Amino acid sequence: MKSHKKTKKVVGLNERNIKLIYPNNPKRYYPLADDKVLTKEILHQYDIPCAETYAVIEYNSDIKSAWEQCKTYDALAIKPVRGRGGGGIKILKKDTEGNWTSSGKIVTERQVFQHMAATIMGFYSLGSHDRVLIEECIEPDPFFDKIYPSGVPDFRIITLNQTPLMGMLRMPTDRSDGKANLHQNGVGIGIDMEKGTLTQVYDGTSYYNYHPDSKFVIKNLPIPYWEEIIKISVDTANAFPLNYLGVDIVIDKNKGPQIMEINVRPGLGIQLVNQQGLKETIEKTNHLREK
Repeated sequence: MKSHKKTKKVVGLNERNIKLIYPNNPKRYYPLADDKVLTKEILHQYDIPCAETYAVIEYNSDIKSAWEQCKTYDALAIKPVRGRGGGGIKILKKDTEGNWTSSGKIVTERQVFQHMAATIMGFYSLGSHDRVLIEECIEPDPFFDKIYPSGVPDFRIITLNQTPLMGMLRMPTDRSDGKANLHQNGVGIGIDMEKGTLTQVYDGTSYYNYHPDSKFVIKNLPIPYWEEIIKISVDTANAFPLNYLGVDIVIDKNKGPQIMEINVRPGLGIQLVNQQGLKETIEKTNHLREK
């Protein structure tokens, strides 16, 4: 376990808003990132890999018919179209007896319908009417099994002017109920962007060389598909009229890297995870460009 180091040139919330978000992300384009269906339309348009869409449900009256089409699959991801921070995402999988399960517990169709209805009513999107997105369930690459075998890990790549600046791997934990988000008790793992290797684990208070639950040592572990991850993050940044982005990428065991979503207001915790300030990284990037 390592203690906090003083992180140089950290970007704070106000500075992020004033210097990074407002000048680079015109507000009229926010829906392209905030609405997962609009995001996927652009990704499809530019042939950028992402999960297959099974259904989009706008009204309660459409839930049953959409479910009839989707329940033939063995696994599903149900998401609020305009949800944030992983709230409202439910992963459903069939067990050996054909029952639907979520986080290892059997769920009934009635419970699934209730969840969808709550999503449409805006329970996960700040009280405004929303839609339900049902899509292909990502099966994480076996690379992640040794680090932590449950949930769906993802990579967050911060881009500015179509240039990747900083990255982290977000991993679930025993306390996060399969979620990889840091504020839902997941952990962040720093990335050496030049080498494409993992560096250290941050759990919100302390640093480790290993995942806190599995104890698997991650320091200097090479990331699979790293060049592809960088490429699709750049391709995604080029596809959207937004110059400061958080690009979230998963690695499916069959299809490789895929875009999960994009964010116009990426959180600043990535600086703590990497023990590196965004301001310092931007300065270095600009210096290299000027050479």
